[in-house]
Amino acid sequence: MPHRDCILVVDDNPDTLRFLVDTLEGEGMTVLIARSGEATLALLDEVQPDLILMDAIMPGISGIETTQAIKRKPATAHIPIIFITGLGDPEHVVAALGTGGVDYVRKPVVIEELLARIRVHLGNARATFRSRLALGLAGRSIAALDADAGLIWCTPQAEALFVQLEPGWTADRGTLPQALNGPVRPLLAASSPHPPASTRVMLRGMDIELATLESDRPGELLLRITEVREDGKIVSLQKQGGLTRREAEVLLWVSYGKTNKTISEILGISPRTVNKHLEQVFRKLGVETRAAATAIAIRFMTD
Repeated sequence: MPHRDCILVVDDNPDTLRFLVDTLEGEGMTVLIARSGEATLALLDEVQPDLILMDAIMPGISGIETTQAIKRKPATAHIPIIFITGLGDPEHVVAALGTGGVDYVRKPVVIEELLARIRVHLGNARATFRSRLALGLAGRSIAALDADAGLIWCTPQAEALFVQLEPGWTADRGTLPQALNGPVRPLLAASSPHPPASTRVMLRGMDIELATLESDRPGELLLRITEVREDGKIVSLQKQGGLTRREAEVLLWVSYGKTNKTISEILGISPRTVNKHLEQVFRKLGVETRAAATAIAIRFMTD
């Protein structure tokens, strides 16, 4: 059977609900209804529609507040929300869209316009889902963040890595593992004219590379999180440079621009021992400077 798009209609007006349900079902869509913000959030704990039509003004939790709650949860943040509003105030419309809604339609509803907007946003949502699925299937650890480093969604690979960094972490928190907050902030610095594209940090014994990627959604930053596994590089340096395992480890970190003090902390040896290993590396490679050793190391690891 072909897929039937599922639309959640949120409105406290029975006449509006009846009109929209009849219209959408007539277009072959499955329709769910909720008459309040509270009912909407409870329903979304049980089922996920493909799109939500949200009345902006309702008693209790307003449509805007309900949308904010939906967008805070990674499990529902991806659902496109179209506001239906009787207010024409531009400031109200801007506020509604600022919560994460993708569009708005004014009452009285022109049904042809509403259906056209629904189809466009369903198509966009499916394209975005395919992109995220492809990232996951490709084995990439990707997380989407908002401007405040809040987690919008992440691939299964990123989720597994986050749990390694913080046992007990879950995506429902809507935040990154605490250890990543500091390193990620410079990457999100919108005020910086040239924010860094990537950074590397040591966390829980893992060498983690964080790199920004382009996103096709406004207000969303894609972050690639990679655990850098060094064994292959170390073996290559040993073999091609005639180095001991420890000498290769020292050379590897020198090639990453680390100081002797930092290398000593990473490897758990004294700075003096690091310097002795580095002297042997220089001798075996026939160089006199860290820059020259780094150039050779990079060539060995990329051959």
